[in-house]
Amino acid sequence: MKKIIILIPVFNDWDSLKKLIYKIGICIEKLKKHQFRFVIVNDGSTMTQPEIKMSKYIKSIKIINMQENKGHAKCISFGINYILTNENFDNLILMDGDGEDRPEEIEELLSKNSENPNESVVAKRVKRSEGTLFKVLYQIHKLIAFVFTGHKINFGHFSCLTKKDLSIINRESSLWTSYSGTFKKNLKKYQEINSTRGKRYFGPSKMSIFKLLLHSFSIIAVFKYKVFLRSTFMIIILAYLNLYLGNISIIAQVLIILFNLIIFVVSLREKKNDLEESENNLKNINHITH
Repeated sequence: MKKIIILIPVFNDWDSLKKLIYKIGICIEKLKKHQFRFVIVNDGSTMTQPEIKMSKYIKSIKIINMQENKGHAKCISFGINYILTNENFDNLILMDGDGEDRPEEIEELLSKNSENPNESVVAKRVKRSEGTLFKVLYQIHKLIAFVFTGHKINFGHFSCLTKKDLSIINRESSLWTSYSGTFKKNLKKYQEINSTRGKRYFGPSKMSIFKLLLHSFSIIAVFKYKVFLRSTFMIIILAYLNLYLGNISIIAQVLIILFNLIIFVVSLREKKNDLEESENNLKNINHITH
C-alpha cells in the first residue's frame, strides 16, 4: 500500500479547507491501494481554527501551527522540509486549500505516477476559471518567463512528487520563494496531466495584481543567471539596431536593464538560512486521528 501525504498550506481560509478535505475523502474512496494522510501548515492564521472532521479513508491529519504569517511559498517550503524530516511516505501531493486545485484530479495524478513511479507529476493548466484580465496577465507572464528563461512554466503548486525529487528541490534556496520555478529548474524528467483550474469554494481570490507580479518575478528570479545572460545578448543586439530603431531601441534596452534589477532584488529573498531557522516560528502541532 502506497503511503500518500497531502500537503496543504492555509491562512484563515478554514471553511474552504474543511470542504476540500470532505471532497477529497469522497474522491479517494475508490483508491484502495493508497493510504492518505494530511499535513496542513497553518501559516499564522488569525481566525479561530474550527474542528475538522475526516472520512474513514483518511488515516490522519496533522496541523502544523506557525506563530507568524510568512507567506504561501515559505509555508510550502517549511512543510516540504518538515515532511522529509519527520514523515514516512512514498509520494507527496501538494495542493492549495481553496478549491482551485480540484480533488477529482488526485486520482489522475496518482494514475499517471503509477505509469512511471520514479517521476513526479504536475497538473498542467489547460483551462482557467479567473476573469479576463487575470487570464491576459497570466499569458503575458508565461510569455515573458519563456523569453527570459527559455522555459515554459505552465503549472502551479498542484503536483504529485516522489521522495527523491522532493529531496532534490528541498536543497535549493529558491524553494523559499518559488515552488514551480524551483521544480522546473531542478527536475528535468517529470510527467504531466491536463488540469482545469477550479473555482474558490468561499470568498474572492486572494491573488491581487501586485501578488501576481511578485509571483511572476519570483519564478523568473529562480533562473536569474540565465536571465542576465539572455538580457545581455538582447541589449547587444538592440545596440546594433540603434541606427534603424532609434529611440525604440534605447527604451527597450532601459526596460531590460530595469527588469534585471527587479529580478536581482527579488532573488535576494532566496535565503536558505531562513528555512533552517523557520523552526523557531513553529508554535505547536495538532494531530487528528480516528
